[in-house]
Amino acid sequence: MKSVLLALALATVALSAADIPPLIPLPKELQQRDGSFAVYKPEILAAIRYDGALENEAKLFEGELEARFHSPLKMVKEEAKIRLPQEIHLDLDPSLSLGPGGYTLEVAPDKVVIKGKDAAGAWYGTRSILQMLPPKGDETWATTKGIYLPAVSITDEPRFQWRGMMLDSGRHFIPVENVKGFIDWLAFHKFNRLHWHLTDDQGWRIEIKKYPKLTEVGAYRDSTPPYGNRNSDDGKRYGGFYTQEQIKEVVAYATERHITVMPEIDMPGHMAAAIAAYPQLGNSDIPDYAPKVANRWGVHPYILAPTEETFGFIDDVLTELCGLFPSEYIHIGGDEAPKDQWEKSPRVKALMEKEHLKNGHDVQSYFIKRVEKILEAKNRKLIGWDEIREGGLSPQATVMSWRGEDGGIASAKEGHDVVMASNTHLYLDHYQAPGPSELAKNVNLEEIGGFQPIYHVYEYDPVPHSLTKDEAKHVLGVQAQLWAEYMHDWKKVEYQAFPRIAAVAEVAWTPVNRKNYDSFRSRLTGIMKHYDAAGVNRGEPYEKPTKITRDDCKVTTTLKMHQENWPELIYDGKVETFFWAEKGASKDDEVVLNFAKPFKGGKVKVVTGGAKTNNGDILESGVLEASADGKTWKECGTFDKGIGTGALPEGDTSFLRIRVTAPQETWIMFREVTID
Repeated sequence: MKSVLLALALATVALSAADIPPLIPLPKELQQRDGSFAVYKPEILAAIRYDGALENEAKLFEGELEARFHSPLKMVKEEAKIRLPQEIHLDLDPSLSLGPGGYTLEVAPDKVVIKGKDAAGAWYGTRSILQMLPPKGDETWATTKGIYLPAVSITDEPRFQWRGMMLDSGRHFIPVENVKGFIDWLAFHKFNRLHWHLTDDQGWRIEIKKYPKLTEVGAYRDSTPPYGNRNSDDGKRYGGFYTQEQIKEVVAYATERHITVMPEIDMPGHMAAAIAAYPQLGNSDIPDYAPKVANRWGVHPYILAPTEETFGFIDDVLTELCGLFPSEYIHIGGDEAPKDQWEKSPRVKALMEKEHLKNGHDVQSYFIKRVEKILEAKNRKLIGWDEIREGGLSPQATVMSWRGEDGGIASAKEGHDVVMASNTHLYLDHYQAPGPSELAKNVNLEEIGGFQPIYHVYEYDPVPHSLTKDEAKHVLGVQAQLWAEYMHDWKKVEYQAFPRIAAVAEVAWTPVNRKNYDSFRSRLTGIMKHYDAAGVNRGEPYEKPTKITRDDCKVTTTLKMHQENWPELIYDGKVETFFWAEKGASKDDEVVLNFAKPFKGGKVKVVTGGAKTNNGDILESGVLEASADGKTWKECGTFDKGIGTGALPEGDTSFLRIRVTAPQETWIMFREVTID
């Protein structure tokens, strides 16, 4: 106990009953009560009483509290007749009228009681307690009065039974300690699935004992594109893989925390690394056949040949895989499988004639159905990206819909289970702030593209309105993706994942009628303290721009706006926001600023341009014009390489006009107008 007093010499905080606890995801029901429970106060540290069936959850919870308080907590099984002054009770109650993973949490001044519908539910109750406590590593408390939980009553259950995040180790190898750390954060946010992408064109990352060349050859590539130049090479050999013992270690670690690790072996496409290791697995009967581990991103032509030898290889790999992963589902990819090599292959043409297959899509369907039978023989279920629908969906397959929602909707209507993983909202390899502003900070913040701010992630509803109530039952849940082409190390993965992981968690757990972004954003402030105390390299939540200008300036334009990049953002004082005009401009199109107070002289600068698409989104030809009345205009500046500079007249300037002087087909990004 002396160590507790020493560690807490600066003491702690107690949330008042009026505060909303910083819980993400927001519980289904939450009521605040009067008072608080002292987890620690001088000379007294709470103890844990637990149902014997919850020993794993209790021990993990105790270890997390000990790490915060620098002293072990007393632990007793619930049947022990021992009086405990401050008690946190973990209990099981299968009779709770909640779904799997449901729990109740009662925090009163004299005790805390967590009742889980099952062990997972009890575990999620402990996560709620951790979120309400000071973060691990944060010992900057203001007083010596103790550490308190606010008195609350929570009844909670997950909206979806599939709450996942995908981690891509295929493009860049992620060390085991980082994978386990990520699992801790998944547990913190009440996720229950880690989809582990273990193979791709650029690397095979899992040891398969029957095929050692998969890692001896396939785990290493000759070079990697550096940040900022995706079509070049750094000339450095790169690679790595997980031994089967390491895989078992990660799976066991996740299982203890009620997270299922689902492996993905991507096939028949995205297989260049495997084919480089064993060329006979590919279409070796086509001209210019020379497989190698890919050192560029994107879609590559090398695809598995649909031969009996290949299916034997797949069976062998999946046998070892199923021995390592107890997951009910095995992900077989199925995405971005180019058919060019199949179309050139005499063997594939013979197969098509034999099996009455009309085209490459039919070959893909044939391939997936063969793999599904292999998995069924191992009592596992096949899940794949929505391309597995091509040529006809295999009978029992589950679809992970990534290209929007169409594949998921069609599959659910046909009676197939689906997981919504749409690139419209759930691809966290997209920029979390506008790409131009991210790249202006550091070229190492480069991403594949796209713009996925946290508020847009939060807005997502995994159940499309076009589904009937019965069809919607096929939506198992939701999953976000961390594709790692542009995530060279763990710090970059963290930057892309956090804090958007919190938005995904609430989408996956909280009833849709309970969601509210302003509430979420307020609670996120408390959750980010946990990230910061742990040293997570998180991004800043990108706030939704508002149509508010500096000094009440009014902005009008003849150009068409793209999405919510309003003209007003040209004069809001924020370099990260911009007015984005789509589909080019005509001669004499204009943007006009009407200032609330006139300027008398001064230097003016207008910056256009952003991401390096086409012309870089710059204004190619234009002038700056000033006016006192908005009718008579005087040229005061010109544009060069997308930047307009000039000087305002000495008299009053109440209006500033940016006028296009020659038509252009490319889009224009107006970043900011500054007047000195």
